[in-house]
Amino acid sequence: MKNRSAAVALFCCLAISAHAAPGAGPQPAKPVPAIAAPKDVPFPGAIGLSVDATDTDRRIFAVHESIPVTAGRELVLLYPQWLPGTHAPVGPLDRLAGLVVHAKGSRIEWVRDPVDVHAFHVAVPEGATSVELDFQYLSPVNTAVGRTEVTPDLLVLDWESVVLYPAGYFARGISIDATLKLPDGWKLASALETASQAEPATTFKRVSLETLIDSPVRAGRRLKRYDLAPGDAAPVWLDLFSERPDLLELDPAIVDTLRQLVRQAYALFGSHHYDHYDFLLSLSDTIGIDTTLEHHRCAEYGAPLLDFAHWKDTTAGRDVYAHEYVHSWDGKFRRPADLWTPNYNVPMRNSLLWVYEGGTQYWGTLLTARAGLWSPQQGLDALAMIAAALDAERGRSWRALRDTTNDEIINPRRPMSWDSWQRFEDYYDEGALIWLDADTLIRERSKGARSLDDFARAFFGVEDGSWTPVVYTFEDVVAALNRVEPYDWAGFLHARLDGGTSTAPLDGIRRGGYKLVFNDTPSDIWKSREARRKTTDLTYSLGFVVDKDAALSTVAWGSPAFKAGLTSGTKLIAVNGVAFEAEKLTDAVKRGKGASEPLELLVRNDDRYRTVRLDYHDGLRYPHLERDPARPARLDDILAPRK
Repeated sequence: MKNRSAAVALFCCLAISAHAAPGAGPQPAKPVPAIAAPKDVPFPGAIGLSVDATDTDRRIFAVHESIPVTAGRELVLLYPQWLPGTHAPVGPLDRLAGLVVHAKGSRIEWVRDPVDVHAFHVAVPEGATSVELDFQYLSPVNTAVGRTEVTPDLLVLDWESVVLYPAGYFARGISIDATLKLPDGWKLASALETASQAEPATTFKRVSLETLIDSPVRAGRRLKRYDLAPGDAAPVWLDLFSERPDLLELDPAIVDTLRQLVRQAYALFGSHHYDHYDFLLSLSDTIGIDTTLEHHRCAEYGAPLLDFAHWKDTTAGRDVYAHEYVHSWDGKFRRPADLWTPNYNVPMRNSLLWVYEGGTQYWGTLLTARAGLWSPQQGLDALAMIAAALDAERGRSWRALRDTTNDEIINPRRPMSWDSWQRFEDYYDEGALIWLDADTLIRERSKGARSLDDFARAFFGVEDGSWTPVVYTFEDVVAALNRVEPYDWAGFLHARLDGGTSTAPLDGIRRGGYKLVFNDTPSDIWKSREARRKTTDLTYSLGFVVDKDAALSTVAWGSPAFKAGLTSGTKLIAVNGVAFEAEKLTDAVKRGKGASEPLELLVRNDDRYRTVRLDYHDGLRYPHLERDPARPARLDDILAPRK
């Protein structure tokens, strides 16, 4: 007992001594000197950038840079980290390899910054006027590494992958002379303008680093260009690449709808913000499938090989052409002030993505219908799918919409276990519903005299012909809405962006003269999406989506499947004692409507099998918009083409 008391006393003394002696433990290491912040001054001279993309077998791009320097000073080189359009720090630094630096004919060593691993320190020797860099960009050789960028017939070159640039300058102040070497006989398309061409190399006109990174290159063995703005002073081109020559010949009716897209965009915004524009599109089942990205004077698209050949069956993917095109106005020209950054290593802030992406989603949907890429009914069906998905979103009970604008930074599109609970990028589609809500409210309050089209023209249509970005804040958006229709727009937006709600913002649909309903018949656009994704979507019945390999790709939080303990990755083996087939599953759900017996599924997770019973009896459920005759059909007018 005595020894125990002594031990306790000793422990207390030690504890008090440790508590009373700050500094006795480890201390932070000395801070690393900060890398020079970007300044809005011109970089002296121009950087020479040469990319050899001829090694398509191994998918290796060989890069050489010549950078003017000041002798005796340290040069800090940055590899782009925060990439425009992705809203996230996803620069592919892991694919940069083989970096060697020379000056005055001798190799000099570089040192990676111990804090910012995208920065490389180079001590410039006395007497040097330039440093020469050589490195490789290792494009993915399989999909486990990343999306395919190179095939024997096609390639995608994003300049941010193949450039190091000096710290301390705005991107617009750094001049680049770029040259690209392609395999013999290949053709390219880009928003960049050609200065000279001596095949297989193309030298582009000098541009700023900002313009270079905003102007990717598509290249391949086969290219056909379609004029989408015949006779206009600002040319608009569809640059079509394909692995099959016959697929380059498009139905004239398809080309005409794309021309209508350009016309309807001009009718909406009353301006353009480019001197020329390119839709860069590759048809392939290998490269860039369903991968799109906006730029100021072009957009990148990757569609399945037969997408245009089977045009009548591919309605689900058509709105992407309008969406990325709208970004030339919304996102690239008018840009959120906290999202614009002076270079590609300053962190972006995404608080206004509900305008940048949500507004674009809304106007992209409208333009898809107005141009005839969708019929009016397909436009309504697309809105029904958006409304249903968001109204069933359980995650809204704990997470405000505005917080989802951080999603690209938190999780740059990696798979999620419970996306309906976690929420992911809802600022796209829910943002679109908020803008529909605003549009119908303006129409209602003004008795049809004004609409959100007036906001679009006033906000995005300024400075016709300019492509110098103009930034904006939340307050600017509110002020512009008030100039169209006086109202408490700040309160309107805060209630929808920051408040916790149990349902999606469906007032725009109701005020538009429709209501969300469900029946047992999928819409054409629903069937098209299932075919494109090779899935069977039973989200609003059993609560899951089944992929082509009979595995559940998503399970909705709170659904019958969720309550039965099913998760994504679960494999379906049998339905009611019969080997699984997608048609048998949907038929069983349909026949089970009003029945008393549960649906029985034999499932497998890893090496474990079990039988689950889903007590669900409401049949198949697919979303639609049904006309409400008690209200004006404002949605019909919203989707109608403009003259």
